[in-house]
Amino acid sequence: MCGIIGYIGKENPKEFLIEGLKKLEYRGYDSAGIALKNKTETQIIKSVGKISSLEEKVNNEKIIEANIGIAHTRWATHGIPSEVNAHPHKVGKITLVHNGIIENAKELKEELQKENVEFKTTTDTEVIAALMNYYYKDDVKAAIEKTIKRLKGSYALAIICDDCEKLYAIRCESPLILGVKEDGFFVTSDIGAIINHTNKYVLLGENEIVEMDYNNYKITKNGQEIKREINISDLKDKDNNLQGYEHYMMKEIMEEPVLVDNIIRKYKDNLDLLPDLKKYKHIHIVGCGSAYYAGMIGKYLFEDDGIKVEIDVASEYRYRNIIYEKDTLVILISQSGETADTIAAMRKANSNNADTLAIVNVETSTIARECTYKVLIEAGREVAVATTKAFILQVLIISLLSYKIKEDKKYLEDLVKIPQQLKVLLDKSGFYKKLADSIYKHEDVFFIGRRIDYAISMEGSLKLKEVSYIHSDSYQAGELKHGTISLINDGTIVFAIVTDEETHDKTISNLEEVISRGAHPIYVGTEECSYESSIIVPKVHKKLQPLLVVPTLQMIAYYVAYKRGCDIDKPKNLAKSVTVE
Repeated sequence: MCGIIGYIGKENPKEFLIEGLKKLEYRGYDSAGIALKNKTETQIIKSVGKISSLEEKVNNEKIIEANIGIAHTRWATHGIPSEVNAHPHKVGKITLVHNGIIENAKELKEELQKENVEFKTTTDTEVIAALMNYYYKDDVKAAIEKTIKRLKGSYALAIICDDCEKLYAIRCESPLILGVKEDGFFVTSDIGAIINHTNKYVLLGENEIVEMDYNNYKITKNGQEIKREINISDLKDKDNNLQGYEHYMMKEIMEEPVLVDNIIRKYKDNLDLLPDLKKYKHIHIVGCGSAYYAGMIGKYLFEDDGIKVEIDVASEYRYRNIIYEKDTLVILISQSGETADTIAAMRKANSNNADTLAIVNVETSTIARECTYKVLIEAGREVAVATTKAFILQVLIISLLSYKIKEDKKYLEDLVKIPQQLKVLLDKSGFYKKLADSIYKHEDVFFIGRRIDYAISMEGSLKLKEVSYIHSDSYQAGELKHGTISLINDGTIVFAIVTDEETHDKTISNLEEVISRGAHPIYVGTEECSYESSIIVPKVHKKLQPLLVVPTLQMIAYYVAYKRGCDIDKPKNLAKSVTVE
């Protein structure tokens, strides 16, 4: 959530900043702004809504000649989405942009108000700028150092000052990297925002200040210079392009067969590349949103392997009084590797001497760097806010870890067939469009399932509500009689996920119960049925079955949202990377 890009160099930053903001749109935002600086002037332009609105505003104003600039996409936390609350914020001689949340902003603001500092907004970001300006005399770095000692919470900051031709940046529990160009430097939340201009980057540690001028950069912490290696990204700009698709969500769904095949080829005959979970007696699985539902699938698989498993959403896990037994592994699942609650859960486990395993997409992320073990899902850049390909690859990695615990010949036989079977299922776009026609006018949809099918139904329901804004809920099929069946009316859409052999007949009975009360059923399973609406997928090993079911639900969510005219890639109020609590 939120995005930062800054530039200092020999070129005018305006185009870099607007282009970078467009590349950061996927993170979620409600307003945006840029600040441009030259020797005598700082110009700030802000806009509510799309980057295109900001771009139009910028193009209609007389822009100063500049070689330094910072820009930001804001996702409102403190204060409503508005032009005045949008970033950048300027107080006195300090102008900055900020990702994160300052937990003690109220106390700091009251303290500054006693010093006759006036505020124009209700944001925590303006408090940072005001505090930094209060400390600023003639040394920006000294003001930054004094400021961060007072801040509680998370922040990534890009800072400019009226008095000097430099760009400063610092991060704490919020992602920010330094991009190295031949004739200048960038700071950004995501290297994808600058990949057209450089693939060289430097990772910044917690509370390390990077000071940039036109020719050099210097990283310091507590006054001591720090040397960090320059990394090379293999991200390709094609990951940022639609490649003929109307939306990134569809592009990313259609990439699943190839990406799944890549992972299978990598690990099928090289299981030693994966951590061995046999030595653990207890597993905790932690994630948020779709990552949590991938973890739910993992819980059923690992329990069938004979390991005791607990699963929790990260925002709850971090505050629980966890008793870490001997031989406990904590698995952290996160696409970005920067999810704030999941990072906190990981650090809690690390501090209690538990082994931690990251299942992530970003090798340079905080979670990937701080875990005991990591397995990369290798999804490439996922732009659409609603995860698709990353979820499938998380499930595949979990499935392979489970197979390594208890190897099974049938599993391998089915594993190699998955990419082609997946491609066949995804090629039925006409079928999913027709099914979406019967759904998109409804405002209530329900999913039911048992065991692993319940985990699948949770993800299917989430995907539908995320992109179509339909009220969608998922329930354990066996719980219908305990209240939820009262929600069924004539014509209510009910998806029944029915792939689990052990509970198949029970779930069918539950489906008949809702049909008898007027529901319109959509059967999702591996056996032919007599229901008018059904999705039939190939039957494979139970550890692999979710890989064929979930993509069909992703396709339905996409086409329902399309029919409803929704902003599919950037759903309202949602952010791709939730880097604040």
